[in-house]
Amino acid sequence: MDLGLKDRTYVLTGATRGLGNATAGELVADGAKAVITGRTEESVRKAASALGPDALGVAADNADPATADRVIAAARDHFGRFDGILISVGGPPAGTTADVTDDQWHRAVDTIFLGAIRLARTAAAALAPGGVIGFVLSASVHEPIRGLTVSNALRPGLAGFAKSLSAELGPRGIRVVGLLPHRIDTDRARELDALSDDPQRTRQHHTAQIPLGRYGTPTEFGKTAAFLLSPAASYLTGIMLPVDGGARHGF
Repeated sequence: MDLGLKDRTYVLTGATRGLGNATAGELVADGAKAVITGRTEESVRKAASALGPDALGVAADNADPATADRVIAAARDHFGRFDGILISVGGPPAGTTADVTDDQWHRAVDTIFLGAIRLARTAAAALAPGGVIGFVLSASVHEPIRGLTVSNALRPGLAGFAKSLSAELGPRGIRVVGLLPHRIDTDRARELDALSDDPQRTRQHHTAQIPLGRYGTPTEFGKTAAFLLSPAASYLTGIMLPVDGGARHGF
């Protein structure tokens, strides 16, 4: 199946590793160009080099108000066009309500919430018909995850924002989509499992709740995200797609 990705250019934030990086790899493999961001020059240089000449790394922080304009300009200057963005950030700090400090809340809101909104708003102004804005959110959009209070608070808000944005941008031919990963076998998932007294038993417990009987792979997520960002998904907007092996049991 031709996804129509050849020569299209996407910005992917927080994409030096994990789900964003896996998505960048799938986009590039299918003929697209990718501008990936990360916190440090070294991390983006290494990640872009691994993806090859169709990738460009830009050191950027989602919390910085200048980031949105800068990364979109980089896409246009380096590859000559800008067709979409996948907005992803590192996982917020784990902890219960009593554990998370005011400083951690402020940082999470600036990076995860306001940073994502600013990126989406700037992208919306820059995109032409056929463009797409994607959000990497979490299964916590539908159901709180124990021990992830910050995610439980902020991800559903971003899903609501994305849904509103999809209605606003639909008449312009711009799509807005969200992906809701859960138990994908990334460094982040392993770090969260390791917070328990028995990580192996915790992983077994989580696996038992997944109908497919295993954690997902970053590649599986990346392929799903690449499809949603592609012209092949041209009639999909305003959706929040679980990528979870069936772990969400509701409709």
